[in-house]
Amino acid sequence: MTAKTRIEDTVKANDVVLYMKGTKDMPQCGFSSRVAGVLNYMGVDYADVNVLADEEIRQGIKDYSNWPTIPQLYVKGEFIGGCDIITEMTLSGELDTLFDEKQVTYNKEAADKIREANS
Repeated sequence: MTAKTRIEDTVKANDVVLYMKGTKDMPQCGFSSRVAGVLNYMGVDYADVNVLADEEIRQGIKDYSNWPTIPQLYVKGEFIGGCDIITEMTLSGELDTLFDEKQVTYNKEAADKIREANS
């Protein structure tokens, strides 16, 4: 099975997927830690894929999305962005809107607290 097929299968099988360095419980870089921290705090149920554990996936996800950096967040099969984009979307409320539109369960109070703490 090719890296592209494995990525497609994972993205289609899970509502929310974060390709990251490390795991949601043990991130291995600051950017991955930031995005995982937001998702964890907001109570989002998501699959984490550790790109450090598989060189094919590490390069394959960059080719798949045509995006050069990791982490990468996918919601309902759609590439959303990396750390800077997810941070901006969280602070602007766009991530809440996206989750609402895609019917992804999350804790709205937690999302509001993130914005309050960063205002």
